[in-house]
Amino acid sequence: MTNLELDRVAFEAAVADRPDGSFVTRAGSGLAGGLRRVASALIFPAALLLVWLTACLLDLVPAQILPDPRLVLATFREFYETGDLAFHAQISLIRVVQGFALGAGAGLVLGISMGLSRRVRELVEPLFLALAQVPPLGWIPLVMLLVGIDEALKVIIIAKAALIPVTINTCKGILNVPRNYKEVGEVLTFGRWQTLTKILAPASIPTVFTGIRYGLTNAWLALVAVELLASSEGLGYLMVWGRQLFQLDLVIMAMIVVGVIGFVLDWSLGLVERRLQRWEDVGT
Repeated sequence: MTNLELDRVAFEAAVADRPDGSFVTRAGSGLAGGLRRVASALIFPAALLLVWLTACLLDLVPAQILPDPRLVLATFREFYETGDLAFHAQISLIRVVQGFALGAGAGLVLGISMGLSRRVRELVEPLFLALAQVPPLGWIPLVMLLVGIDEALKVIIIAKAALIPVTINTCKGILNVPRNYKEVGEVLTFGRWQTLTKILAPASIPTVFTGIRYGLTNAWLALVAVELLASSEGLGYLMVWGRQLFQLDLVIMAMIVVGVIGFVLDWSLGLVERRLQRWEDVGT
């Protein structure tokens, strides 16, 4: 029997199991579900935009306080066409990638070390948790004295913001791996490296990626904050510039761009996480 005939038999069997004609292909249901989720996600932003536009049309709020959304759109178009928006967004993205890579990398190494070694955890954890209580912005005066106000300041503050959640969740993910998983490695006489790569790493992926996503969120927030305080380029600088010129349309445009980019970054990491966790779906 050919593959085409096998597919036809399987399809007829599936339809026969649903005499009421309710057979729907998985692809179709997935597409419909995706469209419903997108529509649901757009309801609140659309309603908020409608309220905003109505308030401006009826002069319920002075234009100096709440600019018309059409003016914000025109400002966005102007900055997009001149290339200024792409320039400032690129500067911000480069900074957050550098800081996040440094902080997340250090966090993974430190979290793995703390998770694997009780002695390292006892030595490092108290001081680490104490330093973690100081928010990233609280480190700016000290770091500014050490490295000045150039790019190094921004990268260090962003790295610190990403370091904390990545370290904590990596350590927690390794410590929470079930004991029977480790016993399998002992039975197979795995070494420390094999145990880490073949047992601990796959089992701790969900918790570790939670830390990575929190780390990226914190890094993006720290980026905007440090650009607001000490920068002449970037999306945070656009907000400061708009405030100084009292052009709130520029401020709101920069805020929207920051939110959209942050959402895309988090969504991209979530997509990577789902791909890495595909083995769980197979197991279930």
